[in-house]
Amino acid sequence: MPADHPAKPATGIVHLGLGAFFRAFGCIYIADAMAASGGDWGIVGVSLRSPDTRDALRGQDWGYTSVALTAAGAVPRWITVLNDVLVAPEDPAAVLAAMTDPKVKIVSLTVTEKGYCHNPATGTLNRDHPDIQHDLAHALPVSAPGFLVRALQMRRAAGLPPFTVLTCDNLPENGKLLRGLVLELARLLDAGLADWIAAQGRFPSTMVDRITPATTPADIARVADMTGRPDAAPVMHEAFAQWAVEDDFVNGARPDLAAAGVELVANVTAHEHMKLRMLNGTHSALAYTGYLAGHETIADTVADPVFAAYVRRLWAEIMPAVTAPPNVSLSAYADALFDRYANPNIRHRTWQIAMDGSQKLPQRILGTLRENLDAGRAAPGLFLAVAAWMRYVSGTDEAGKPIDVRDPLATKMQAVLAAAPTPAAKAAALLALREVFPADLADRMQPPLTRAAETLWSMGSSAAIAALNKANP
Repeated sequence: MPADHPAKPATGIVHLGLGAFFRAFGCIYIADAMAASGGDWGIVGVSLRSPDTRDALRGQDWGYTSVALTAAGAVPRWITVLNDVLVAPEDPAAVLAAMTDPKVKIVSLTVTEKGYCHNPATGTLNRDHPDIQHDLAHALPVSAPGFLVRALQMRRAAGLPPFTVLTCDNLPENGKLLRGLVLELARLLDAGLADWIAAQGRFPSTMVDRITPATTPADIARVADMTGRPDAAPVMHEAFAQWAVEDDFVNGARPDLAAAGVELVANVTAHEHMKLRMLNGTHSALAYTGYLAGHETIADTVADPVFAAYVRRLWAEIMPAVTAPPNVSLSAYADALFDRYANPNIRHRTWQIAMDGSQKLPQRILGTLRENLDAGRAAPGLFLAVAAWMRYVSGTDEAGKPIDVRDPLATKMQAVLAAAPTPAAKAAALLALREVFPADLADRMQPPLTRAAETLWSMGSSAAIAALNKANP
């Protein structure tokens, strides 16, 4: 680590799910906020599953290099905002102790959609989830909602105010959703606790945006060459970043986020919908269709003229279902997204984005499809994207090669697909998964989705998209 690294701030934030994204995003914003206005907002990170991040950072005094991948080249920066990293399965009591420290005012989280242990189709707690079953029976939790509830329970018992819960995951109205899950779990344990959280807790919704590819061994070697020092845990990211946060914190306690460039707003819904539908929705569409066509990264995919035209038509289908935030042009936003996707220095793998699609589709694509169906607007590009997801999760690509499908419903989905002999039957089988598709939406989706599935299975991804582009310019 650099010899001149600054002194560490005291801890004011605990972050659940310390992966590459938050280290490339939230940690940098917090560091900038403290550089501008001071305050003790150092971060204790928590890994909910694996010790890998802790083990990589421990020998570096928790510092690491963030690398902005610009069109002109890579720009490194040493980040020192982390004070410790805990591994929850090794010592859940230590995690709860960190969260109940009176100096901790915020608990933030990036645990991905599946980490919320909810039913994506309904937004309610999945009470049958094994982690939730465990947390209902044991004082030492394993799930993110369990840690939040048990830590808030301990703070209440100690006469402390609650911490603000700041979710940074790609879910619509993410703060409102998480508040509902926490209250539902708390009420199953203690109705009085749920009432206290409802009255005194704060769960601001947020919109986060920065493309962060997975770090590779080649990246680690490149950073060492670039900086002249070894770093076992650098993070690579685009230069662009945007964070919109509802300014609703317990007792107003927060870093000076505005000084770091965060948009503090009264309601983040417009920002969320724009980003979830226009960025995340097209990212998923390109991930499934591009992977099936043999493209390794998003930049590779949009370099193909067939897919460049496809993503443009997707935005044309999506924008009528999006209300722009104040002073934002959706067309200009789409143009900026295309430039970000096309950056050859950002090697964001289609396979990485394709993970956990059963958890992502409801908020990224299905909400848009519902609104288009309600309005009588055709959306063949989005239906083709859903069909591509169905083809992808079958477990083999168009050449018959196996796909490493990472999804909490992978086994169930592949079983129902294997029992369905035709593309139409496969579409019907997956539409029957109530964890993903609400019954009323599934019924309305079936005819156009069946047509898309039959086209995709018979022609292949690239040819199906080329035909769509030609038929619907």
